Amino acid sequence: MFENLSDRLSQSLRNVTGRGKLTEENIQETLREVRMALLEADVALAVVKEFVEKVKQRAMGEEVLKSLSPGQAFVKIVNDELIAVMGEAFSGLDLAVKPPAVILLAGLQGAGKTTTVAKLAKWLQESEKKKVQVVSVDVYRPAAIKQLETLAAEVGTNFFPSTIEQKPIDIALAAIQDAKTKFIDVVIVDTAGRLHVDEDMMKEISDLHKAITPAETLFVVDAMTGQDAANTAKAFGDALPLTGVVLTKADGDARGGAALSVRMITGKPIKFLGVGEKVDGLEPFHPDRMASRILGMGDVLTLVEEAERKLDKTKADRLANKIRKGKSFDLSDLKDQFQQMRNMGGMASMLDKMPGMGQMADAAKDDVHDKQLMQMEAIIDSMTPQERRFPDVINGSRKRRVALGSGTKIQDVNRLLKQHKQMAKMMKKMGKKGGMARMMRGMRGNAAGGMPPGGMPR
Repeated sequence: MFENLSDRLSQSLRNVTGRGKLTEENIQETLREVRMALLEADVALAVVKEFVEKVKQRAMGEEVLKSLSPGQAFVKIVNDELIAVMGEAFSGLDLAVKPPAVILLAGLQGAGKTTTVAKLAKWLQESEKKKVQVVSVDVYRPAAIKQLETLAAEVGTNFFPSTIEQKPIDIALAAIQDAKTKFIDVVIVDTAGRLHVDEDMMKEISDLHKAITPAETLFVVDAMTGQDAANTAKAFGDALPLTGVVLTKADGDARGGAALSVRMITGKPIKFLGVGEKVDGLEPFHPDRMASRILGMGDVLTLVEEAERKLDKTKADRLANKIRKGKSFDLSDLKDQFQQMRNMGGMASMLDKMPGMGQMADAAKDDVHDKQLMQMEAIIDSMTPQERRFPDVINGSRKRRVALGSGTKIQDVNRLLKQHKQMAKMMKKMGKKGGMARMMRGMRGNAAGGMPPGGMPR
């Protein structure tokens, strides 16, 4: 998300970052570029006008013009205003009610409501330690009820059954009553979607809302629809007392117009971003972190939180113990590392959250493409257990066999073996006393030495 906007803004701001003095002329020029970048990102015109005007008013003041590093002061203003547009801070779920707290999800058909119900249930269970029950009141699509039942089983949450013969209000009230008897903390209600906003739909969901009085009413909308997402959210907000918005398919939206328009147009905070099809693809929306990501400054906090949630700690501990005992880092260990990377959303997702990496050249990103990770896993899978444990036994004829079995070339096998050898050396150094500390010092030195002149401020 935000790839196009991030590239354009980073380029525009890089032109002023290193300047010792800013004038009204070059501020105006930069603001024109910022305005074009936002419009190309499909941000609503009213939002663009207000954003640029606020940046201009602050940039023309003493805060920038008399600063010792005016370029960086200007970037800070853009960062602050991006945060303000998107909502200042993470607006969590307000579940401080008598259990069960009810969360109602609304939205158009195809926005990803049912998948979001499962993702939200998983997030509540893992991050908030809540006992969750899900229920579908979509009596118009039998497949929707079955889909939710399948997803509930996948995330290990309670599913309350319903049928198309029942009325939505009756289903929801029965699910809430059932949750009370099971001492469940949260009930998530999946509602029917439509292809467009219509009166019947709005009346049905409005009546449902009055009957169950949810603690949270979230509007689920496809981020790829750009500023239309904000307009649709406003239409729903006029009919329902929404408490927040969930932007789905955020990973498919390179522009980011929805995220920058929704808050200002609807007055409702974005609470979550849905990314990917997997049930763990839900991120709490932190405006400050997102602004940092847009400006190419990374999002290390989210990366750390994802690592804590998604990485297999047992495997990580096992590898750490193995290295500490002086045992070699073999190809099976390397395969585990590739799988851990993919669990974190892939290399592209990780790089975008690392400071400075958001502006990495596309060619460099291609070098660590997720397809290559899968290809390298296939190469390792084509090896015998002995070859994985002792890579040095892999001679020319074995390489030909492995390449043939994995559908790759001998050059690919050679490249993998070379990468493994480099990682094995690094792991060996880490295993020695004080090795990790030395390695971290080296990485910090490389990072400082490799910083491009005029790079974005950290």
